[in-house]
Amino acid sequence: MVIAIGLEGSANKVGVGIIRDGEVLANCRQTYISPPGEGFLPRETAQHHREKIIGLVREALTVSGISPDKIDVVCYTKGPGMGAPLIMVALVARIIAQIWNKPIIGVNHCIGHIEMGRLITKCNDPTVLYVSGGNTQIIAYSQNRYRIFGETIDIAIGNCLDRFARVLKLSNDPSPGYNIEKMAEKGKKFLHLPYTVKGMDVSFSGILSNIEKQAPHLISSKQYTPEDLCYSLQETIFAMLVEITERAMSHCGSQEVLIVGGVGCNVRLQEMMNIMCEERGAKLYATDERFCIDNGAMIAQAGIEMFQSGTTTPWDLVTCTQR
Repeated sequence: MVIAIGLEGSANKVGVGIIRDGEVLANCRQTYISPPGEGFLPRETAQHHREKIIGLVREALTVSGISPDKIDVVCYTKGPGMGAPLIMVALVARIIAQIWNKPIIGVNHCIGHIEMGRLITKCNDPTVLYVSGGNTQIIAYSQNRYRIFGETIDIAIGNCLDRFARVLKLSNDPSPGYNIEKMAEKGKKFLHLPYTVKGMDVSFSGILSNIEKQAPHLISSKQYTPEDLCYSLQETIFAMLVEITERAMSHCGSQEVLIVGGVGCNVRLQEMMNIMCEERGAKLYATDERFCIDNGAMIAQAGIEMFQSGTTTPWDLVTCTQR
């Protein structure tokens, strides 16, 4: 029975989680929230993580009832992500691993999302849609590797939503994407936007440029409301994701879809994907915001899988990579 502590801080969430043999004992998290109309910058995000992470480690140990001597391995996000926040969290992981005299494992952030989704939903061999602020990928497990079957060729879907939220000056609390989702629920009038699917890949930058350019005039002239534009953007880009996911399922012969990543807790995306799955006789698996959004528990879970297969990270390779 392996007990792992996981530290995550690749973007504006900093989290610490503890897992014991597939059971989530603690999953503590704090979010850096920037002012409306602004994104989060690496330096300020890293400062936030530095202020919060020691308290989160203490909180996770208290909530779980686990003492440091019971922990078998320390896991941290090696990448991909933003450089300064990654380094901040890796530094703390190195320190506690050396103080507690524990092995350390650098975890791929993307695989952390997938392994956490598999743990929570109990799915078997899914086609994975990984959608977040920094990533948009269709992934499946083939020949002992996670393989990317399709992805964005420019910006991530979460980045597209976040940047449009800035145009509308929406609050970043709790997240821009969540606030767009709530506004889209009130939208009634659909605006046709570019639909850009290129084989198994998608492109969001042109769609974003198009709606950014049109939005001020459409809103001021009262042809469309901000809610209508949020609704139109969501419907268009989510339809693109459903299309490439279905194509990947057909290629892999898969009957399961697992949605992971921060955008994965969008209820409308889950509804659209579920319609496609039902038409194919397939099953959709998704999690809620506790595990979709970046968290420490997912890093602990992926680390446990690695540790049980005999993998640890040598001290001279306990580094970070933004890519």
